[in-house]
Amino acid sequence: MELWMVEQETKGYRLNWKVNKVIIQKKTEFQNLAVVELEDFGRALVLDEAIQVTEGDEYIYNEMIAHIPLVTHPNPQDVLIIGGGDGGALREVLKHKEVRAVDLVEIDRNVIEASKKYLPSIGCSFDNKRANIIFVDGIEFLKNTTKKYDVIIIDSSDPVGPAVELFQKEFYQNCYNALRDDGIL
Repeated sequence: MELWMVEQETKGYRLNWKVNKVIIQKKTEFQNLAVVELEDFGRALVLDEAIQVTEGDEYIYNEMIAHIPLVTHPNPQDVLIIGGGDGGALREVLKHKEVRAVDLVEIDRNVIEASKKYLPSIGCSFDNKRANIIFVDGIEFLKNTTKKYDVIIIDSSDPVGPAVELFQKEFYQNCYNALRDDGIL
């Protein structure tokens, strides 16, 4: 029997991926987490039944989310990534030599552990000396931080489960408050 992942985007549009193998599947404190092997895209990180990243095409998303704000900012030294537990955005940010520190705030430690173990080409930069991994809710982190950033990247999952509040006005006001005067979100 074939196994397929199906994501219904609208009434008239859905995406289908053939799953060759389920590598890991577990319920964490925050969400359902799985790593699967897809027929055409290699391994994929799945959170709450939604594909977050695949080995086959992750570079498209991660390069755009990281490089565009970093080459736009005149001197991006301090970067904050909210979410991004797969590690792809972090990997791309760290390609910029002028970046001196990256705080990556991820609510679910299990996402990073799974990425490091099962998606090593994506989750390869967590141990970089410029990376500071913080396991806390990004909403709470931004409410309480006094640190200022040159660039903030929101690399969240879909607006379900723990990510719902990342799509609210108060969250973005707190992002603005954590930016330096010339900061980019």
